Amino acid sequence: MPPGGYAWWYVDGVSDDGQHGITVIAFLGSVFSPYYAWSGRGDPINHSAVNVVLYGRPKAWAMTERGRASVARTATSLAIGPSAMEWDGTMLTIRVDEVTNPLPSRLSGTIRVRPAGITPGPFTLDAEGRHRWWPLAPSSRIEVALDRPGLQWNGHAYFDTNDGDVPLEDSFRSWTWSRSTLTRGAAILYDVERRDGSRQDLSLRFDPDGTPRPIEPPVPAALPPTLWRLPRATRSDDGRAAVVRRFEDAPFYSRSLLSARICGEAVRPVHEALDLDRFTNPLVRLMLPFRMPRAVR
Repeated sequence: MPPGGYAWWYVDGVSDDGQHGITVIAFLGSVFSPYYAWSGRGDPINHSAVNVVLYGRPKAWAMTERGRASVARTATSLAIGPSAMEWDGTMLTIRVDEVTNPLPSRLSGTIRVRPAGITPGPFTLDAEGRHRWWPLAPSSRIEVALDRPGLQWNGHAYFDTNDGDVPLEDSFRSWTWSRSTLTRGAAILYDVERRDGSRQDLSLRFDPDGTPRPIEPPVPAALPPTLWRLPRATRSDDGRAAVVRRFEDAPFYSRSLLSARICGEAVRPVHEALDLDRFTNPLVRLMLPFRMPRAVR
């Protein structure tokens, strides 16, 4: 991984009853780390973290950055501090053992992700080929079994990975992304505004086995700004969408559960909006250590 580079592995899941949600992201060269930026980005692996977020009841957030000595990797596994993920060819097993913040408590347990199929390969997000996105398993099942807090549920899930050779903010101004579970397969909408003013707008449908099929982009649909007044939008067949639940609300980032219509179906997309101009604001970066502490060793 070159200086300034990054990689992450992302999983999100929503319970079948819609009452619970989870996000787990394993970062190498943590793209939102103020410590990585302040260090000059010379050593990506020295700025690694596992982010675990619970939605619904109980809610929890954990993300502790760790140094190179706390990272171990093989072709099929990644450990960052006490948390790890491993792929056995058919299932991703994630074992988390983190401390929440701002109020410290233990967040530990096991998450299993079972993909229905794997997609054929990555998409390039920028014209120079420096940023890659691979929606590995858009149609997956998830089993959450946490010891602390005591919580168990099953639901639908999504698994992807991103990697790049330079910081996100060098190449992009903003993006919106959403993934929807369909009766058969999944749909992903990914609208990217590049730093040079050009765009990369992807509208994709995936069969359960992972086969991708481009679809006609749905109609743009307005969404209300977040509590931080972050602009956001999405797409829907009928040009209408609504926020069902707010998952995360930060000055530069939001994640929500929506209601919309995609591929002729009423769906509940998981949606995110990212503003990288806001992220690079020095005041915003000074706020981040309160949410992303760095381990001393």
